[in-house]
Amino acid sequence: MVRHTVFLAVLFALINGWAYAQPLRRYVFDRGLFGTEFRQIFYAPNDSTAQRVRQAVNARMDSLNVVMSDYLDGSEINRLSATAGSGRWVAVSPDLFDVLSRAVSIANASGGLFDPTIGPLSQLWRRAVRRNLFPTKPELRKAHRLVDYRYIEFDANQRKILLKKPGMRLDVGGIGQGYANDEAMKVLQQLGIKSALLDIGGDIRLSDPPPGERGWRILTGFGADTTTLFLSHVGITASGATHRFLDHNGKRYSHLMNPRTGLGLLHHVQTTILAPDGTQADALTKVFSVAGIRKSRRLVKRFPGVTVWITEERNGKPVKWHSKENP
Repeated sequence: MVRHTVFLAVLFALINGWAYAQPLRRYVFDRGLFGTEFRQIFYAPNDSTAQRVRQAVNARMDSLNVVMSDYLDGSEINRLSATAGSGRWVAVSPDLFDVLSRAVSIANASGGLFDPTIGPLSQLWRRAVRRNLFPTKPELRKAHRLVDYRYIEFDANQRKILLKKPGMRLDVGGIGQGYANDEAMKVLQQLGIKSALLDIGGDIRLSDPPPGERGWRILTGFGADTTTLFLSHVGITASGATHRFLDHNGKRYSHLMNPRTGLGLLHHVQTTILAPDGTQADALTKVFSVAGIRKSRRLVKRFPGVTVWITEERNGKPVKWHSKENP
């Protein structure tokens, strides 16, 4: 019986190894996700393998959507937000505990330039942009008082979370797409896919380069000012206020908000982040956009392995800064 089992195991390994020894083919799959487009590009030996991989990745993404989306009434993060101020410690899923832990860690390292409790302000500004109506000062004050990542407490031993202030609301939209890409990449690796590119609305995560290539060819930048990079095993995200903004009293406010002030950014900024993973790349586009060039020169030292490109508009002229490599 033992000999028979060993024989079957060896046979399966040989068949599996033969399958992946076949010439790899490029597969591309697109779908809607998180209110934007999700693209999978990877190399697999055959159609049946590619379909199995696609389905597994999609299932993982769907599971994360019902955890992290603040647009779904019954999502886990919204159910947690509903307990704010109750004094109750809430047991949460490993995914929600992990993404909120990562978010608070980045919030702390950035001095609050990124904040996963920005939900009240997010809702206020979404409504303002949709109606093209600037929020009133009382509305802004009320929402801003509820934003502070230090209102979140964690119990790692029991995997529980406490939201201390009544009315606070969680929003991981500034980190969730990068986190989802990282989780999807884990699925690909578990299924033996080595060369892959995942793209959720411009949040990109890369593994090995395509066969025979030195890296994935990534075009980064805005408008005519672009650069081609050859990359692998990184996350890269770009963010800008090109299309979504609100004009008020002669000033243009970006959809990108400063959690410290409660207002959209006034300086026109375009930011690209190259980081060791998608989670960092996603969140840090917000951090360095809010910081601007002057503060980013010092701030980047807090994030090893991260490279930053920023273009700001000053007096109608573009000003550029690149952090080079940050070992």
